[in-house]
Amino acid sequence: MKRPSFLLIIVLLLYVTVNGQLSVEKLRSLPGNYTFMAVDNLENLYLLNANNQLKKLNEKGDSVAVYNNVKKLGTASLLDVSNPLRVLLYYKNFATIVMLDRVLSPVNNIDLRRQQIFNAEAVGLSYDGKIWLYDNMENALKKIDDNGNILSKTPDFRQLFSETLTPLQVIDRNKLIYLYDSTQGIYTFDYYGAYKGRIAITHWRNLRITDKYIYGNDAGRFYRYTLNTLKFDEWPIPAAIQGKRQYVFEDGRLYVLDADGLSVYSLRL
Repeated sequence: MKRPSFLLIIVLLLYVTVNGQLSVEKLRSLPGNYTFMAVDNLENLYLLNANNQLKKLNEKGDSVAVYNNVKKLGTASLLDVSNPLRVLLYYKNFATIVMLDRVLSPVNNIDLRRQQIFNAEAVGLSYDGKIWLYDNMENALKKIDDNGNILSKTPDFRQLFSETLTPLQVIDRNKLIYLYDSTQGIYTFDYYGAYKGRIAITHWRNLRITDKYIYGNDAGRFYRYTLNTLKFDEWPIPAAIQGKRQYVFEDGRLYVLDADGLSVYSLRL
């Protein structure tokens, strides 16, 4: 992992804290062949399996909903559960967004190609139920409605930045839009598309933003960045759970996905 660099390096290094070993205790395991997981703010789990079926489980691990209509669009490339009442599935190969309700019933499909959007890597929910996306062909951040109509967009980023952006995630949180490019950092914008600044975090996987923190990991460590103090913490990933397919790391809980299924741990930092 490359620590925060460039503009804020002098400040951030003053706040780096290398912590001791994590204290973890396994709570439960959910066997299965899952390719991706997500956790919403109510601790509901979402598991996408090898057959592209999406399952929703409550905090106890009980199944509460299933989405099976996957034959036409194939493999989902992105899942956003930041709003438990409005789940977003994105199928990049077909440039199609599928919106689901809280019981994973389809609400509508959005074919981005009708708006001449053919290459969008980063797609995510907005605070008001609309959708943000980064159009890689036009190099612009756009907001669309349920019909795919463009509500707003930024100027071409090539006019704003000397570097070329290839964002992987767009996250709406804390009245800001976070656009994450794993090699450049996290670019922040307001709801009008005005550029606010860059957070010098690069090469993190499983990036997750809450009201107070940014979480992530690399191959050997978990990381937490405190938004209001710029404090940067890191912990070694315990040897027993290194090299897994996916992690969701946050205060109090750790979710680990591997070839055998999902394991949930209580976590003490």
